[in-house]
Formats: sequence, structure tokens, C-alpha cells
Amino acid sequence: MKIIDISQHNGTIDWKAVNAAGISGVIIRAGYGRYISQNDSLFENNYKCASEAGLHVGAYWYSYAKSPSEARLEASVFLEVIKGKKFDMPVYFDIEEPSQVKLGKAICSEITDAFCSAMEKAGYFCGIYSFDSFFTSNLTEDISGKYSRWIARIGAKPVNPCDMRQYSWTEKIPGNKCSFDMSECCKNFPEIIRKAGLNGYKKTDTYSIKAEINNIGASKADEIKSACLELGMTVKQEKE
Repeated sequence: MKIIDISQHNGTIDWKAVNAAGISGVIIRAGYGRYISQNDSLFENNYKCASEAGLHVGAYWYSYAKSPSEARLEASVFLEVIKGKKFDMPVYFDIEEPSQVKLGKAICSEITDAFCSAMEKAGYFCGIYSFDSFFTSNLTEDISGKYSRWIARIGAKPVNPCDMRQYSWTEKIPGNKCSFDMSECCKNFPEIIRKAGLNGYKKTDTYSIKAEINNIGASKADEIKSACLELGMTVKQEKE
């Protein structure tokens, strides 16, 4: 799936043109920092319009946290901004600030885990966004591998494995004046998230049915077997 990510800096977007260009989904900036006043001014409108256009929708929060406690505060504000909305793509913790890089691997890992675990406890499928080098130098393997990874790497394949790779910051979509960040997603997040009942969705219950029919003739047995197979059932036919 081709996925764009946007913020208020993209301005007004022609969502019909985005859909017509073969874009499957969008990750929308909800805001940044630790104050509710730092919500993205176009988040509400972008969420509404992208959803109405039939795109898969996720959200991200740009972090400035320098400690786990600040990260948890950012998560609480993020939760407030996205409250009442549904996302069939993940919600992401965007950690990339130079001031955070300087903190080193141990602190950055604690910050990331504090934010993402808070989001998970609230019922969200949370992932991490950053540059490929950040995953290598600033996150321990246990934390890096604990959450879904969305990695920015332009011009080359990421060193670190990921579910989504941001490969361009200059994509053009007809009908829109701005340039877009473009990513390629290799995981079926909508199915995973909806089935698990995360990100505002209710969990979908599944059932299994086992049936046994005795004392029927061969032709009737074949007829029933064919009907069951068309329904996706597993059939075991035995002669009595």
C-alpha cells in the first residue's frame, strides 16, 4: 500500500485526487509536544476528509520529550486529541529531534517505551517512526523490536526491518500544490487492527462450527461437501 503522511504544513488537500492517484492511506499529524494547544490545526479536517475519501487513516504525534515522564505526558495529550476517532492504521510516536538523539540509546529507549506502552494500555496499536540511523543508534533491540517500525530511508533500503518505509519527501499528486512524504506499507494493518478491536474499533468475535451428518447417500454427501467447501469450511467425508 502507498501511504502519505501529512500535517498542517501541507495546507488544503484535494482528497479525491489523492484517492485517484492510487494512495491507500494517510498518517495524519495530530500534534506535537506536551500541551493540548499544540494540536495540529488541520487535524480534525484532515481526519474527516480522508475518512470520507475512503482512505485508511492513522495518526502520529511529534515528540520533544527528554524523559519517560514527559513522554507519558505527550501520550496523554495525544489520547485527548484523538479521542472518539477510529484509525485502521497505527498511531505513531515520532521521535527524531537532535536534542533527543543526544540523549543516547538507554534514555531514548525508555522515552519510546513510556509513550508507546501508554498508548497500548489505552487500546491503541502504536508504532515508532524515525530515521533508520535512529533505530540503530538510539533504540535498544528489545524496544525497537517491541513495536511496529515505520522507518525513513531515502534512496536505499533500511538497515533495520520495518512494516512501513518512508522513501520520499517530494512526491507530487495531481491536483495538489504541495509535496508529500510517501511510504510503502507491507503489512495489512486495517485487518489486524479491526480484528483485534484496537484504535477505537470493537473486537470482532469469530466462531467455528462443527457438524456431523450420518446415513446419507454418496450423491447427497458430495452435494453437501461441495456446498460446505464453497462456504470456506473444512470437510472430512468418510464412508460408514
